[in-house]
Amino acid sequence: MENAAADGVAVCLDEGSDPYSLIVADLVALIGHVRASLRLIEAAIAREAFLAEQDAAANIVVLDDVTPRYAVASTTLRACDTGLGRALDRLRDSDAPARLLN
Repeated sequence: MENAAADGVAVCLDEGSDPYSLIVADLVALIGHVRASLRLIEAAIAREAFLAEQDAAANIVVLDDVTPRYAVASTTLRACDTGLGRALDRLRDSDAPARLLN
C-alpha cells in the first residue's frame, strides 16, 4: 500500500491491479457520494421550507434562514458532479483501453 502524494489518500497497488480501473471505480464512487449529498441537501431544504410554512401559520418569525447556505452548497456540489462526470467520460472515451470499454 502506498500513500498518494500530498493528499494522504491510500491507494492499493497490488500486483495485477489496473490503475485505470482503480481510477474509474474511485470516480464512480465519488460521484455516488456527491449525488447522495445532493439528495440530503434537497431533503434539508424541503424540511426547512415545511418548517417555515408551519412557523408562518403560527405567526412565529424566524430570522436565521439556513436555506441560502444549502443552496450555495447544492450549486457547488452540482458543479462537482458535472466535472466528475466529464472526467469519467474522458476516461471512458475512445482513447481508453479497449479491454475496459466492453
